[in-house]
Amino acid sequence: MAGAACFTSLLFISSLLLASHDVCALNTESSAPLANGMSWTFHESSCPVLESIIRNYLKKVFKVNIGLAAALLRLHFHDCFVQFVHERCGRVVSCADITAIAARDHAVSLSGGPNYNVPLGRRDGLNFATIEVTLANTKNFDPTDVVALSGGHTIGIGHCNAFTNRLYPTQDPTMDETLATELKEICPSCKFHKHCCDGCWVPNLFDNKYYVNLVNRKGLFTSDQDLYTDSRTRDVVSSADDENLFFEKFVLSMIKMGQLNVLTGTQGEIRANCSSRNQDISYSSTLEEDQERAAEL
Repeated sequence: MAGAACFTSLLFISSLLLASHDVCALNTESSAPLANGMSWTFHESSCPVLESIIRNYLKKVFKVNIGLAAALLRLHFHDCFVQFVHERCGRVVSCADITAIAARDHAVSLSGGPNYNVPLGRRDGLNFATIEVTLANTKNFDPTDVVALSGGHTIGIGHCNAFTNRLYPTQDPTMDETLATELKEICPSCKFHKHCCDGCWVPNLFDNKYYVNLVNRKGLFTSDQDLYTDSRTRDVVSSADDENLFFEKFVLSMIKMGQLNVLTGTQGEIRANCSSRNQDISYSSTLEEDQERAAEL
């Protein structure tokens, strides 16, 4: 059975753990602009249990490896998870919408980050984004967006080979001496297969310590520390010592990012497999499954 195989794969991947504590939702509906075709209640009639399906399923499945919690926030989806949602609702929800909700739930329930409403109504693209398109989208971000979204590095695991250029052969002068000494113990030269968490102190908690570390020259990656050394973003980083303000800006920037070049209405498609366009896969089994689901409703 495809469902059983997907469930096994998800357990094997196990990229996040959702805790059971509740976080008060930030009121973003009054301040976050919506793109045409997007709505805060888009699936209210077609799949009213969508968000509870996603959150409850993640709670059930991802209880194995808390160290990989940031994977969903950065990779955003796995096809088996999307298939699970389609089994419950039918193929009426796009991969893009499912992953937007899952990324939000990961940041909230796993790690104590902000809870917020997600605008929905996305359609999946008929083509995969190119590097050129992705880079062009960054022009829509202002310095506050760049700093806020970089706060996603407050959780997760960083590989040694991503920052050892700051340690060897000579130490980066912008890195705190104590941090450098600790990292050299974790990542001795010629042994870059080991790991160190981003921030190295609280890899499982979504908080503002990432920015506190930058101010104290304890950013793990060059791109992170540059946010504080660059005059265009330094003041924004400094303002993030207010955790509530950071949460507010992070949410607004996430919502903004989730609507860049968004497809809605009749544009694009709702993919049966997130890694393939519908025209590239066989429809026979998918159509049979959809018909069976419709008969059960």
